[in-house]
Amino acid sequence: MTNDTIADMLTRIRNANLAKHQIVQIPATKITRSIAKVLLNENLISSFEELKNGLKSSLLLSLTYTGKNRTPKITKIQRISKSGRRIYSNHKDLPRVLGGFGLAIVSTSRGLMTDQQARDAGIGGELLCYIW
Repeated sequence: MTNDTIADMLTRIRNANLAKHQIVQIPATKITRSIAKVLLNENLISSFEELKNGLKSSLLLSLTYTGKNRTPKITKIQRISKSGRRIYSNHKDLPRVLGGFGLAIVSTSRGLMTDQQARDAGIGGELLCYIW
Protein backbone atom coordinates (compact mmCIF):
# COMPACT_ATOMS: atom_id res chain seq x y z
CA MET A 1 0.00 0.00 0.00
CA THR A 2 1.49 3.29 -1.02
CA ASN A 3 0.98 5.86 1.64
CA ASP A 4 1.84 8.72 -0.67
CA THR A 5 -1.42 8.16 -2.57
CA ILE A 6 -3.47 8.07 0.62
CA ALA A 7 -1.83 11.21 2.01
CA ASP A 8 -2.24 12.92 -1.37
CA MET A 9 -5.92 11.98 -1.55
CA LEU A 10 -6.66 13.18 1.97
CA THR A 11 -4.80 16.45 1.37
CA ARG A 12 -6.68 17.09 -1.87
CA ILE A 13 -10.05 16.49 -0.17
CA ARG A 14 -9.04 18.70 2.77
CA ASN A 15 -7.94 21.55 0.47
CA ALA A 16 -11.04 21.27 -1.73
CA ASN A 17 -13.26 21.44 1.35
CA LEU A 18 -11.49 24.55 2.62
CA ALA A 19 -11.86 26.23 -0.78
CA LYS A 20 -15.51 25.01 -0.98
CA HIS A 21 -14.98 23.30 -4.33
CA GLN A 22 -17.78 21.10 -5.64
CA ILE A 23 -15.50 18.44 -7.18
CA VAL A 24 -11.96 17.28 -6.60
CA GLN A 25 -9.77 15.20 -8.93
CA ILE A 26 -7.62 12.43 -7.46
CA PRO A 27 -5.30 9.90 -9.16
CA ALA A 28 -7.10 6.57 -9.40
CA THR A 29 -5.58 3.57 -7.65
CA LYS A 30 -7.12 0.56 -5.94
CA ILE A 31 -6.77 2.21 -2.54
CA THR A 32 -8.25 5.57 -3.58
CA ARG A 33 -11.21 3.77 -5.22
CA SER A 34 -11.79 1.84 -1.99
CA ILE A 35 -11.61 4.99 0.16
CA ALA A 36 -14.02 6.74 -2.23
CA LYS A 37 -16.47 3.82 -1.88
CA VAL A 38 -16.30 4.04 1.91
CA LEU A 39 -16.88 7.83 1.80
CA LEU A 40 -19.82 7.31 -0.58
CA ASN A 41 -21.39 4.63 1.65
CA GLU A 42 -21.11 6.96 4.64
CA ASN A 43 -22.68 9.88 2.67
CA LEU A 44 -19.59 12.07 3.09
CA ILE A 45 -19.39 12.53 -0.69
CA SER A 46 -22.35 12.55 -3.07
CA SER A 47 -20.74 10.58 -5.93
CA PHE A 48 -17.52 9.64 -7.66
CA GLU A 49 -16.63 8.61 -11.19
CA GLU A 50 -13.51 7.41 -12.92
CA LEU A 51 -12.00 9.25 -15.87
CA LYS A 52 -9.58 7.34 -18.12
CA ASN A 53 -6.88 9.18 -20.08
CA GLY A 54 -4.91 6.43 -21.78
CA LEU A 55 -2.73 4.82 -19.14
CA LYS A 56 -3.52 7.39 -16.44
CA SER A 57 -6.91 7.47 -14.82
CA SER A 58 -8.33 9.71 -12.13
CA LEU A 59 -11.33 9.88 -9.85
CA LEU A 60 -13.69 12.84 -9.68
CA LEU A 61 -15.21 13.10 -6.21
CA SER A 62 -18.29 15.25 -5.74
CA LEU A 63 -18.13 16.78 -2.25
CA THR A 64 -21.26 17.46 -0.21
CA TYR A 65 -22.11 20.60 1.71
CA THR A 66 -25.03 21.40 4.01
CA GLY A 67 -27.01 24.55 4.70
CA LYS A 68 -26.97 28.06 3.34
CA ASN A 69 -23.38 28.68 4.37
CA ARG A 70 -22.23 25.51 2.58
CA THR A 71 -20.57 23.89 5.55
CA PRO A 72 -18.74 20.75 4.41
CA LYS A 73 -19.86 17.36 5.70
CA ILE A 74 -16.20 16.44 6.11
CA THR A 75 -14.98 18.78 8.83
CA LYS A 76 -11.58 17.22 9.37
CA ILE A 77 -9.49 14.38 7.97
CA GLN A 78 -6.60 13.19 10.10
CA ARG A 79 -3.99 10.73 8.82
CA ILE A 80 -3.12 8.06 11.40
CA SER A 81 -0.89 5.36 9.91
CA LYS A 82 2.11 6.71 8.06
CA SER A 83 4.92 5.08 6.13
CA GLY A 84 7.33 5.60 9.02
CA ARG A 85 4.92 4.40 11.69
CA ARG A 86 2.12 1.93 11.03
CA ILE A 87 -0.73 1.82 13.53
CA TYR A 88 -2.60 -1.49 13.84
CA SER A 89 -5.53 -2.37 16.06
CA ASN A 90 -7.53 -5.48 16.76
CA HIS A 91 -11.34 -5.33 16.69
CA LYS A 92 -11.62 -4.90 20.47
CA ASP A 93 -9.31 -1.89 20.55
CA LEU A 94 -10.60 -0.01 17.49
CA PRO A 95 -11.04 3.63 18.50
CA ARG A 96 -14.40 5.41 18.51
CA VAL A 97 -13.83 8.72 16.74
CA LEU A 98 -15.57 11.58 18.59
CA GLY A 99 -17.55 9.09 20.62
CA GLY A 100 -19.07 7.53 17.50
CA PHE A 101 -19.85 10.72 15.56
CA GLY A 102 -16.76 10.36 13.37
CA LEU A 103 -15.35 7.34 11.64
CA ALA A 104 -12.03 5.62 11.17
CA ILE A 105 -11.12 3.94 7.89
CA VAL A 106 -9.48 0.59 8.57
CA SER A 107 -7.53 -1.54 6.09
CA THR A 108 -8.48 -5.13 6.90
CA SER A 109 -7.92 -8.51 5.29
CA ARG A 110 -11.41 -8.13 3.77
CA GLY A 111 -10.70 -4.71 2.27
CA LEU A 112 -11.23 -1.16 3.49
CA MET A 113 -14.11 -0.52 5.86
CA THR A 114 -15.18 1.77 8.65
CA ASP A 115 -14.32 1.10 12.28
CA GLN A 116 -17.93 0.11 13.03
CA GLN A 117 -18.04 -2.40 10.16
CA ALA A 118 -14.72 -3.90 11.30
CA ARG A 119 -15.97 -4.11 14.89
CA ASP A 120 -19.17 -5.86 13.74
CA ALA A 121 -17.17 -8.27 11.55
CA GLY A 122 -14.75 -8.96 14.41
CA ILE A 123 -11.60 -8.12 12.46
CA GLY A 124 -8.89 -5.54 13.03
CA GLY A 125 -6.35 -3.96 10.76
CA GLU A 126 -4.32 -0.86 9.96
CA LEU A 127 -5.90 2.47 10.92
CA LEU A 128 -5.58 4.72 7.87
CA CYS A 129 -7.39 7.89 8.91
CA TYR A 130 -10.02 9.52 11.08
CA ILE A 131 -12.82 11.53 9.49
CA TRP A 132 -15.39 13.76 11.14
